Amino acid sequence: MNCQSLLHFFSDYKTPYSAEKLFIPRFSELLVQQNCFERSHLPGHITGSAWIVDSSRTQVLLVHHAKLNKWLQPGGHADGDENVLRVALREAEEETGLKNLTVISQTPFDVDIHLIPARKDLGEHFHFDIRFLIEADATETVIVSEESHDVKWIPLKTLEDWNQEQSILRMKEKLLRSN
Repeated sequence: MNCQSLLHFFSDYKTPYSAEKLFIPRFSELLVQQNCFERSHLPGHITGSAWIVDSSRTQVLLVHHAKLNKWLQPGGHADGDENVLRVALREAEEETGLKNLTVISQTPFDVDIHLIPARKDLGEHFHFDIRFLIEADATETVIVSEESHDVKWIPLKTLEDWNQEQSILRMKEKLLRSN
């Protein structure tokens, strides 16, 4: 999925989720801007994430993000790579150590725009996150990267105990609806 295919995706994207409906025009506006795949593009830039589930679709793999201090799906900056699926897979492997990842669909599973707080080196900005549904073997050994405090398989039925953000719960609902 490159910039042109993302523009096409957003021109056709239909969703029952009100938040996602509001994101569509903002993504379309961003994608026509030069360097939108670079982290230096402000006030926001494209990121790619992996919603990693086990084969039974009863667990999701989350990382405890060190800088944000919360449980999230693996993901990160495109750093100039327009192929956001490749970005999501790269980030998933880097942040979890998993090597055997299966892409369920080449089409984005979810989209989100969220505010990232200011840090020493960068001011407050937005991540325009494009998320893909990925399957992995829950028995494969995971690693904790330097970007995280921990990596865990979380049962979907207890996801709210780990993260109550609407965008995370929306992905849970989408997954349950697709089963």
